[in-house]
Amino acid sequence: MKYLIVGLGNIGSEYELTRHNAGFLVLDRLVDIKSGSFTLSRHAEKAELKFKGRHIHFIKPTTYMNLSGKAIAYWLQQLAIPKENLLVIVDDIALPLGTLRMRKKGSAAGHNGLTHIEETLGGQDYARLRFGIGNDFPQGQQINYVLGNFSNDEIKSLPPLLDKAGEMILSFCTIGIDKTMSLYNN
Repeated sequence: MKYLIVGLGNIGSEYELTRHNAGFLVLDRLVDIKSGSFTLSRHAEKAELKFKGRHIHFIKPTTYMNLSGKAIAYWLQQLAIPKENLLVIVDDIALPLGTLRMRKKGSAAGHNGLTHIEETLGGQDYARLRFGIGNDFPQGQQINYVLGNFSNDEIKSLPPLLDKAGEMILSFCTIGIDKTMSLYNN
């Protein structure tokens, strides 16, 4: 069985540790732990992993956040992966930092990356893992907060969160979304 796991973020060193790049950070950590590496490919940096009989493809779109659907649609078609085996990892300001929540589908909730994915794939029926980044910003400062770097205290709290997100991804690929949601959603 094949899976496509997509971490959302923006390319470039200036975005590397921003809250909006939580999806990239999750994939970087998981692929590194499993001794893999990303290579530049069409519309994305791509890595592969075999795990418990599953062939898992990871992509970090190079199309920038607001055009993420282009890379996802390309790789779903290229690899002949059904949409039910797609999981998108995305930052979420509606969830406190440290909260991870997997869903079978859902709205974009104002997230431009998810909006483009919905437009490109023709709907909201794809799994996503929401990575809470909190919403500790003054009114009108959402863009600066989301595109800002994690604070030093937040960075210290990230490794166990990234590891848990990685566990959830592997669980999604092996035992399915329903059991994974039951085990991990907090």
